[in-house]
Amino acid sequence: MNFTGKVVLITGASSGIGAATAVYFASLGAKLSLCGRNVENLNKVADKCESIGKMKPLTVIADITKEEDTKRIMESTIAHYSTLNVLINNAGILETGSIENTSLEQFDRIFNTNVRSLYHLTMLAVPFLIKTEGAIVNVSSVNGLRSFPGLLAYNMSKSAVDQFTNCLALELASKKIRVNSVNPGVIITELQKRGGLDEDAYNKFLDRSNETHPLGRPGNPEEVARTIAFLASDDASFITGVNLPVDGGRHATCLR
Repeated sequence: MNFTGKVVLITGASSGIGAATAVYFASLGAKLSLCGRNVENLNKVADKCESIGKMKPLTVIADITKEEDTKRIMESTIAHYSTLNVLINNAGILETGSIENTSLEQFDRIFNTNVRSLYHLTMLAVPFLIKTEGAIVNVSSVNGLRSFPGLLAYNMSKSAVDQFTNCLALELASKKIRVNSVNPGVIITELQKRGGLDEDAYNKFLDRSNETHPLGRPGNPEEVARTIAFLASDDASFITGVNLPVDGGRHATCLR
């Protein structure tokens, strides 16, 4: 795969899957626009990308739930590079909650981050992607493909991401824009800890993941990053409207 000369915009690039994806695209020669909320982490990722790809990424400190920030992400990217080839909608949050203990505030918080912001940024990106016959890859979850208790709003948000992916694929196919999603299983990042698990609970969660994932382990961010890059590349030129599990077989099991 080769992304030399291609401009790739990645949200949530300051940690986890987003950071790994940024580094991998840098190794493939991409020109990067990296967005995130954590200034220190984002700069570290950008420095690593520069050391690997020999090009300094554009960094945009932004909160994608704020409309003015989302607009600034796109405006800054186009002002800097004048074009856009690939959009990676990666930013997202996870929170636990069932119908008995959730709240409308939680629902709004999760959907604003995982769905509404993605919807908005993609709206802004499409006119530029049409010009380049570009690609979109949305980072969803195995939770979008099957149901798990105690993650109600999160599950619903990722199902919405998958439906968004499929609808866009149909709407934009005539413009030669391909749209796909990846659906990770448990990946070793800070997502679950930020979602409320303490260290002990997180370690037990990872241990359980060895049993619930048929390949016998959770995944790592680099494995998801390589799949994202494939879907965005010319190697996947006849693939669109796919929700692709990167989950060690988790989607195929009956285990909770």
